[in-house]
Amino acid sequence: MADLEGVNGQRTEFKVVGKPNLPGKLSPALATGVAKFGIDYAVPDMLHAKFLRSPYANARVLGVDAAKAKAIPGVVDIVTWEDEDMKQLSGGGFLDNIADMEGAEVAVIVVAENEDICEEALRALDVKWEVLPHVVDLREGRKPDAPVIREKYPPAKSGGFMMGGGGNNNPPKKGNVSYSNVSQGDIEAGFKQADHVIEYDLNMPAFSSHIPNPSGSVAWWEDDPYHGEGKSLHIEGAVQRKDSVGGMYRMPSEKTIQEGLFQGGKYCDWGTRKSQEITPLLAKRTGRPVRCVCRRDEMYDFQMNQRLMHLKVGFKGDGLITAIDDFSIGDNGVRGSSSFGNSGDQGYGPYVTTRCLNIRQNMDIVDTNRGKMYTSGQHCPFNWDSVTMANHIIAEKLGKDPIDVATLNLHGPDSQEDARPVPSYLACVEAGKKLMGWNWHAAGARKLPDGRLHGASFRYQMSPRHSGASFNCMLEFRNGVVHMPTQGPCTGIYAVEGNAMVVAEELGLRYEDVSIDFDYREIFTPVGGGSDGTTASAWATKECANILKQRILEAVVKEADNPPAAGGFGPAPKKPAAPSPFKGKKPEDLDLKDGNVVLKADPSQAVPLARATRAHLFATYSGRPPLSIWSTGMGKALDTMNVAMCEVAVDAETGEVEVLRFGVAADTGKIIRRTSLESQIDQVLYFSQGCQLLEDYFYDAKTGVKLNNNMFDYKKPTIADVAPVDKELLETHAGNAAYGSNGISHSLANTHLVICALQNAIGKWVDPPATPDKVLQALGKI
Repeated sequence: MADLEGVNGQRTEFKVVGKPNLPGKLSPALATGVAKFGIDYAVPDMLHAKFLRSPYANARVLGVDAAKAKAIPGVVDIVTWEDEDMKQLSGGGFLDNIADMEGAEVAVIVVAENEDICEEALRALDVKWEVLPHVVDLREGRKPDAPVIREKYPPAKSGGFMMGGGGNNNPPKKGNVSYSNVSQGDIEAGFKQADHVIEYDLNMPAFSSHIPNPSGSVAWWEDDPYHGEGKSLHIEGAVQRKDSVGGMYRMPSEKTIQEGLFQGGKYCDWGTRKSQEITPLLAKRTGRPVRCVCRRDEMYDFQMNQRLMHLKVGFKGDGLITAIDDFSIGDNGVRGSSSFGNSGDQGYGPYVTTRCLNIRQNMDIVDTNRGKMYTSGQHCPFNWDSVTMANHIIAEKLGKDPIDVATLNLHGPDSQEDARPVPSYLACVEAGKKLMGWNWHAAGARKLPDGRLHGASFRYQMSPRHSGASFNCMLEFRNGVVHMPTQGPCTGIYAVEGNAMVVAEELGLRYEDVSIDFDYREIFTPVGGGSDGTTASAWATKECANILKQRILEAVVKEADNPPAAGGFGPAPKKPAAPSPFKGKKPEDLDLKDGNVVLKADPSQAVPLARATRAHLFATYSGRPPLSIWSTGMGKALDTMNVAMCEVAVDAETGEVEVLRFGVAADTGKIIRRTSLESQIDQVLYFSQGCQLLEDYFYDAKTGVKLNNNMFDYKKPTIADVAPVDKELLETHAGNAAYGSNGISHSLANTHLVICALQNAIGKWVDPPATPDKVLQALGKI
């Protein structure tokens, strides 16, 4: 595919798009600490609020006596689930008297003059808890005699995109277990065709990853002189979700104000917390601004739910897979968790990228009290490394390079029946091998000069664009300057800057000549599913820029033929302006280049854009590029791809595993903002390393309480641990967003690339996180 429908989609020369080190518009604010996130806002006369949080893994509040708490000086209000105000809230999260994990908020909120008084009042509450049975172990929770922790199956959250053609979002349920099944072909016939059958287990661990900014908000109600009768809601800290929070209070968008641009949270974690939903209610009750924020230890949510998998794979003597039978146990988490990680996986995974036509996926989805995975908090898409692991096991059994096994099994561009190679994949493999000096060896066969064992691994993935979102763009030419108004937000992906680069490219400007005008009231926001936020929005902005270009050139010609009369204040010019070189020309005779309007026939005839016309012009565009290949088949057709490789060194005496380096060869079709792409790759490999070597949750089996939700006991990589990531970025223009781009999204995130390299070093499989004690145990040394 390619950008065949968009204007200039086949452009080959770029002066701005794809260039490195073009700064983000808001980077100085982030670097200097001027940027404000939700927890940073403080306004005059502000109150503070805190939720009652459960000390139990599963419990219900039967009643609460707040008399002593209300008597504490500085306590302004205490609201519970029984208050009529609370009952009137529409939508939002689960604000009730049930807490289905330790640390979960229940609808008992204290409002006071400061946080210390809030804490004191919470301790003074006389709470009558009903402690309920809990489940924090998936295997225990699916047993027939396990206590049923939720009778009703809560609606799954899709995470903002996808779900078409996937698993069952509301599958049938028995006890704690819901069942979701997806299959194609004839699984038994596939195994009969096989010369070999392997079976293996795979643990996709739950983990938290980095927690940069705890969630929180401050809200107040203010008189509105512009939008009619009634007060407006002003809320800071609900970036991207201000309208959904406003909707809970039946407030229209124009009367819901949010000026902050900076969105905190974890990777792809855009779910709204209760601390962001409750402040408008508390502000309305008290008549004062109210702030409610989470502490860092209250933010150890799941980046990915745990999933236990048992795979049975049949393959021919040459390594060609003929049957895949996947039985999984997925964690459904607590109420409101995303379905990514369980039924949401079954429509998007690695199996349909293979030539294997016989696939069966059975999944038991277990209700637990382990934790919550918020909307879009996905990490590894999704069970991908089940095939990564299969390729390595098959390669070891047949004495082959896993790259050769993967290449044999990957289907062609058009379908699973297509045996042709995917050009993007072959280009990535060639670049990756060169980048890493790839020289495959059998497990345990190579030692480094320092005596440590060397291991290497390989995986492939699509470079997808999760298409479907439409965009409403506007550009303005005012006082000689091109303006791109946008509501933002700043989510860390710098999609706004990517769009500005495309505008500059199309209008022959420098990047810094495009004024990015942030305003929460604007319509345009470059946020979509995955990389749609940059590449698809940039396609729409490209169309808009060419509409503006045409209008600029028309205005230049009009003014050249009919010069506007001199006006304004100040002395008259000493001599009349020189005649325009564009007099008598047509718009199609002109172009925009290097900040000038030029004659195509003679580019030396140039006038700076700011002087060429005084017109005040607008251009708008609403739409999206054609749907991507990914959205129509989620792997059944392939265009842009990426590969990742990993090298490790293992000390067989201590069990220590060091990631020596990662290597990535990625084809995103066309690079829009190089710095963003490089950073995305660095980021996902950072938390991929963390989940495979360090990160883990520990629970007390008796109480269900999480034991390590703090920065001392929950281990994450530090800057000293992070391995270098070598990159080779390719551009095949095989996508169909701006200039043939697709994107990278989160496709390089993984749970077993390091694990496969570890196995190649020591010849044993170790479940993540591969801590030294597990490695030594696998080696039989403890």
